[in-house]
Amino acid sequence: MKMKILVINAGSSSLKYQLMDSESGQVYAKGLCERIGIDGRLTHKVPGRDDVKQDIPMPTHNEAIKAVMDALVDPEKGVIRSTDEIDAVGHRVVHGGAEFAASCVIDDNVIAAIERCIPFGPLHNPANLMGIRACMEAMPGKKQVAVFDTAFHQTMPPKAYIYALPYEYYEKDGVRRYGFHGTSHKYIAGQALRALGREGHPEGTKIISCHLGNGSSLAAIVDGKVVDTSMGLGPLAGFPMGTRSGDIDPTIMEYLMGRYGWDIKEMLGVLNKKSGVLGISGVSSDFRDLSAAAREGNERAALALDKFAYEVKKYIGAYAAAMGGVDAIVFTAGVGENDADMRMRIASGLEYMGVKICPKCNATRGKEEISAADSKVKVFVIPTNEELMIAMDTAELVK
Repeated sequence: MKMKILVINAGSSSLKYQLMDSESGQVYAKGLCERIGIDGRLTHKVPGRDDVKQDIPMPTHNEAIKAVMDALVDPEKGVIRSTDEIDAVGHRVVHGGAEFAASCVIDDNVIAAIERCIPFGPLHNPANLMGIRACMEAMPGKKQVAVFDTAFHQTMPPKAYIYALPYEYYEKDGVRRYGFHGTSHKYIAGQALRALGREGHPEGTKIISCHLGNGSSLAAIVDGKVVDTSMGLGPLAGFPMGTRSGDIDPTIMEYLMGRYGWDIKEMLGVLNKKSGVLGISGVSSDFRDLSAAAREGNERAALALDKFAYEVKKYIGAYAAAMGGVDAIVFTAGVGENDADMRMRIASGLEYMGVKICPKCNATRGKEEISAADSKVKVFVIPTNEELMIAMDTAELVK
């Protein structure tokens, strides 16, 4: 059933939106509200037209949502006659804890559960709730759906999600691995199954989804369900990212906090915002800048790239072991989709697993399969589309 779904991704001072067809993925309009709570700026984009930029007072998310509604129905810059044409609204919610294993229609109980998850997602969940409440106020009676970054990972078995801490911290406090980028991994898993000719029949398949960008994570997917993922209680865990450290020895925190007199917030600020490839290189968190610097002889930039590729390669090997083999490896997100050199760095050395990339295919943009003809493991580059996944989930729940 064809539906027009409004997809909302609300941050603390920004709000991204897309109005799209849940079946075809056609985007009718998309945009960004910035500087919410400061002054307010709307950028509204309709394919085939000039972008519209307006300064609009946005003291809260309510005004931001109103600006979005006004832009969508505007006689000149809009794409619908009235908000009645919007069938439902899908919201990205970062942390659903163990409360949600799937997307769900929002009601008072769901809102209360998202609030209970705020300690796990203190930066994101409050902003996601502001977006939800603003849409409910602007479009009373319109079905709203929450799509959780953590939900797709809730199929992990206990041996994968439990931490080796006193068990009471899991029982009483919910300390466990949750994982993130679940909406992306879910979309990629579906697309990979299609590419393997197994759409609708995931049984017996083993896929490693590599979401590589400024924030990065891997997921091990068996029979279409996640059995392990690299991020943890929060999105800091795993391998090095743009500015995040990934996994480190906790003793480092004690040592540095004692040496510099930092409190835990200052320490986490270093790990979240000053580490990763930025911390190693001292150049940038952008992999394009690092590649350019490395070509010019910057040894630390080259080291940052080597470290990233090395750690991703280790995770791929670990997940292949955990799954007892692998049928397909999929690269996605900013780095995964666009950095052919990084893909080759990661795959090189995995020949013993049957992984072999075709250099010519790898260098071609828009080529879905990049594995060599004699590769035992299929290697794909598949652009992610989290907004479409949100729209599809939303349509499925409200139709």
